[in-house]
Amino acid sequence: MNKEEKVKSVEELKGQLADYKSIYLTDIAGLNAIQTSKLRRECFNSNVKLSVVKNTFLERAMSESDSDYGDLKDLLKGNTAIMLSSIGNSPAKVIKKFRKDSDKPILKGAFVDEAIYIGDEHIEALFNLKSKEEVVGEIISLLQSPAKNVISALKSSPAKIAGIVKTLSDKPAEEVKAEEPVAEEVKAEEPVADKLKQKKMTKQRSKPLRVNLKMNLNKKLS
Repeated sequence: MNKEEKVKSVEELKGQLADYKSIYLTDIAGLNAIQTSKLRRECFNSNVKLSVVKNTFLERAMSESDSDYGDLKDLLKGNTAIMLSSIGNSPAKVIKKFRKDSDKPILKGAFVDEAIYIGDEHIEALFNLKSKEEVVGEIISLLQSPAKNVISALKSSPAKIAGIVKTLSDKPAEEVKAEEPVAEEVKAEEPVADKLKQKKMTKQRSKPLRVNLKMNLNKKLS
């Protein structure tokens, strides 16, 4: 491989590192041709890209990348196969499934959403890792749950619905009772009306008295 081909290989690896948020470094040494073909098929069905790479090329690609891969570069020894995916836990699922019949692949390390995992002991944690899409889906489900509860209530037994309707129908009666003190206030004002009536009657009674006094005075003068 000449210099131009090496540069091209490094650039291709840099492009792959930039395109995928989940990068697994694995060891698949010891798998025969049939097992390797089966592993590639499992990766393809899970939208995981599997490639056997040269450690020096991958180390250079990581060093020239915009991301910080930390101690992952120290793991580039011996056999290295990278598993790339846009979903964080997809490679871990492939590894766990394949290891039911084999002791490979072994996880060297992983870079998932800018988090670094070192060692095969993290395979279980990566397997249970939820993607952003899954987290968003759970949040949406929680937000929709009140609406589901309303629909469930509407589909409940007729007796429950009848009870709700009765409660609503009884509410206006309570409001009418609350307005009764207004009537009491009107009653409290009745003495004022009585006073006005009495005053009017007094004026009517005093009018004839004044007329009689005037008539008597005229008689005396005549």
